[in-house]
Amino acid sequence: MFNRRTLTVIKRELREKVMSKSFILMTVLIPIFLFGILALQTFFLSYKGDDNAKLVVVSESSQISQALKTEFDKEKFVTSGHYKITYSVMSKEEFDAYINKSKPDLLSSKLTGVIFIPSSALNDKKIEYYSVNPNNNTVFGNLRKDINKVLVDIHFADIKLSDEEIAFARTGVDFNGFRISKDESIKKEGIGNTIASFLFTFLLYFSLIFLGTMMMRSVVQEKASKIVEVLLSSVNSSELMTGKIIGTSVTGLLQMAIWLLPLIAVISSSWFVLPEEFTLSISLLQVGFFLLNYFIGIITFLGLFACVGAIFDNDQDAQSGIWPVMLLIMIPFFIAITLGNNPTSPIARIASMFPFASIIVMPARMTLAEVPSWQFILSVVVSLLTMLGVFVVAGKIYRVGILMTGKKPKWSEVVTWLKYKY
Repeated sequence: MFNRRTLTVIKRELREKVMSKSFILMTVLIPIFLFGILALQTFFLSYKGDDNAKLVVVSESSQISQALKTEFDKEKFVTSGHYKITYSVMSKEEFDAYINKSKPDLLSSKLTGVIFIPSSALNDKKIEYYSVNPNNNTVFGNLRKDINKVLVDIHFADIKLSDEEIAFARTGVDFNGFRISKDESIKKEGIGNTIASFLFTFLLYFSLIFLGTMMMRSVVQEKASKIVEVLLSSVNSSELMTGKIIGTSVTGLLQMAIWLLPLIAVISSSWFVLPEEFTLSISLLQVGFFLLNYFIGIITFLGLFACVGAIFDNDQDAQSGIWPVMLLIMIPFFIAITLGNNPTSPIARIASMFPFASIIVMPARMTLAEVPSWQFILSVVVSLLTMLGVFVVAGKIYRVGILMTGKKPKWSEVVTWLKYKY
């Protein structure tokens, strides 16, 4: 399978892809796109989107109402005029009549919302918010701190506590994580590894889909234009498929290495010092594992995409048949994205050593938690066995499908291709 003719196909694929404009553009644009996503996310998180909000704060206690006005008047969202807040003191029965009367203003957005703070909130801190958008986290985020401060101050007013003790009661718990590992000293955990986990997951997801789709379309186009018949006059189908897959995989590996150069520079050089909260706990060995894992993964999935391309005659039919392969990428992607909640959960451990899923999940998991060496080894072994299995199956389907044209085959027919003996 791997001989001089295969090397010729590999060189052809490398020449067409590495020297193409699309390779150069994607190598440059993907980092820009990635940082653009992070910038947009930061913008949307910081953008309040609630300018000129009109709120009514109703309380059963004049003490609470006056204290809230004092606190809110100090806030920028009030002093800048973004929030216009009026205050009232009512009983629960009076408030029920008031809220019914205020429905037209709420529905017409003349009034953004009404906050009701019963006297019982001094004990259970339960308040009510009435609005056409009762899930407005921006409002809650702006007001929660001041409301909590007022309730705590009034609750402890009759108890002789110092200002420091009351400030302590208002302060929430702040967790600082410290990573324990066998080979390194105890280090404070920042958000650098979380960002790296997102980076690894996104790059794997994008590259597998982008290069896989490119491979599928290349096979479909060669099949539709009859170019494959000319190629098969010089090489057999196994050599052609192997050359195309390895050539594209080397291209992807080169591209991935270029994308990771800034990360490699940060962790291998003392020239770049990150702020403490962005500290990375990643070694060059882990980056090397990531590249090895990616190379095995891209070969595996390119085999599946080439298989799909060989089955169909046009892009439209191929797109409809590609979803089983896409799910093998998308499901592990969603698992990897949620690893930040608990990277040592049973689902995370199993997925990081499960066929196909290990390719995406293990790199994300290794950045967030300490992974035993045997699990790394098992993950690589599983990925290699999966790759070999895909090559056997894809080779049989590719050999038959690449020369079949006309009627779109049924999946039952495709299964029978696996039974052919050569």
